[in-house]
Formats: sequence, structure tokens, C-alpha cells
Amino acid sequence: MDESIDLQVNGYAGVDFNADDVTPEQFAAACRQLKADGVDQILATVITASIDRLEHRLMNIVSAREADELVAATIRGIHIEGPFLNPEPGYIGAHPTEHARVADLDVAKKLIDAAGGLASILTLAPERDAGLKVTRWLSDHAVTVAAGHCNPTLDELKAAMDAGLSMFTHLGNGCPLMLHRHDNIVQRVLSLSDDLAIGFIADGIHVPFVALGNYFKITGLARAFIVTDAISAAGMGPGEYTLVGQRVIVDEDLATWSSDRSHLVGSAMTMPRVRTNLRDRLGFDDAAITLLTRTNPARAIAADSSTIELPI
Repeated sequence: MDESIDLQVNGYAGVDFNADDVTPEQFAAACRQLKADGVDQILATVITASIDRLEHRLMNIVSAREADELVAATIRGIHIEGPFLNPEPGYIGAHPTEHARVADLDVAKKLIDAAGGLASILTLAPERDAGLKVTRWLSDHAVTVAAGHCNPTLDELKAAMDAGLSMFTHLGNGCPLMLHRHDNIVQRVLSLSDDLAIGFIADGIHVPFVALGNYFKITGLARAFIVTDAISAAGMGPGEYTLVGQRVIVDEDLATWSSDRSHLVGSAMTMPRVRTNLRDRLGFDDAAITLLTRTNPARAIAADSSTIELPI
């Protein structure tokens, strides 16, 4: 089994990485299951919350790595998703709207400091970063800046890329179900795909396979990558789970619904199932699957992508 690198894991095997009381032992249990499922490394992901809570959760991850060699080996770094996101319905997704805020350099520095040198990606809405001060500072300090849960104009997106933004988080999600048929964030990002690393969730739920196949035809495979966006439900089957205290209902198709079924909350996907989907539903061979689930994720967060030499 080819080992994968997953850049967006909010939890796994019954463990919520965003829970305030998660223990090093629970992190270790999740990492053991990730290894069993062929995942070599992940970015543990924390989502929008109050700044105090975010700092606490980031420090929990740092402490768990210090306490266990397996956790340190598995959690390559941290993906901070928020809190500088677009608060409008649809764009905010499962993130707590009350904690979404405009980008603030002092706050960004606090979060990066709490991450103890582990911050690999920070996802923000470019239109919420006035003057692109946060984007520029993060990029200058070797943190990959991703756009997500956002609705920038094409000019705003291009300006953010000029300031150092290099990635887009789970394209096709973090946006309303109903969009303008032509002028929308998906089309804007696809038009810039030659210069952006673009992540997708390949569960057939977040993006139907027919649409995902179309997206790949536009982006090509050279810079695209797959994430699971897994929550604690991943690998556990249907039932009720939580993400940051939110009740999540996982149905028989492994769709992860909010309690009112208005939107999805992360995913219950595992990398073995992702690989099966890529092979059986999209017709990709082993080389392409390795590119999407290992090589490209590593390149996307490398300070110098030319140093990454992984099998294709």
C-alpha cells in the first residue's frame, strides 16, 4: 500500500483533534489507525474558534507530539483553517460564524507562535485580508497560505497570489450550494490553476465524481492534491459524532451532515477509500494516485519544492 500524506485531518478513528480535552493518548490512538490505513503523515487541522481556544488546541497538538514518537512522526505539521474566513452563509461552511474575523497580523502571530513551529498551512479568505498584510507575513515566514471559505474577486485572488498565496483549500466546497452560473469562486480558481496547488475531497459527496473529473481535466494532475478533511467519524461508520462540539450525523453513504442537514461537516473518508474512488470512479492508475495523495501534497507545503524527490 502506497503511503499517503493528508494535509487536512480534523480528527480520526473517534478522536476529535479540535476537542479541548483531547489527550496525548487519544492522538496516539488516532495516529496508529492512520498508519494502519496507509497514511504516513498528516497535517492536524484546527478550525475557527475564539483565539484563546485556538491557541489551546494548537498547544495540545504540540504537547501530543512531544509526548509520543509515533504522534511526532505522523503529525508532520498543523493546518490552521480560519479564523480569517468569509462569514457569509455557505462560504463559512461548518466554521462557527461568531468567531470568523477579518485578518489581523497580531492574531496571526499569536497562532503561529502557539503552533510551536509546526504551522504548515493557514487557510484564509483573501478578501478579509486588507492590504494582504497577513498573507505576505505568513508567506515570508514559510507558512503556506491557502485561500478557502472565501469569495474574492478575480483581481483580489490574483493580488493575494502576488503576495504569496499558493494554494486553494478543498475547491468546490466552502461555498454556497447556489452560485452564479458563470461568475463564481470555482471558475475563478480554475482559471488560475496553473499557478495554484488545489486540494479536492475525493469522496463523491463533497464534489460529485463527474464534477471532480471535469475539474481534473482543467487543472491537470501536476499541482492538484487530495485531502480527506477527515473528522472523528473517519473509519468509524454511520452514527453521531462531534466536531468542536457540533453534532455531526454520518449516514449510510458516509455523508457527514450538520444536525439540521443544511451542510456537510468535514468528512468520514479514509485514504484507502479515496484510493479506491480515484481508481474505480475516475480511472486513475497507481502512478496518478500516488501523485495526488503523496507527491503533490508534499510539494505543496515544501519551502523549496525542488528538494522533494518522491516516487511518481
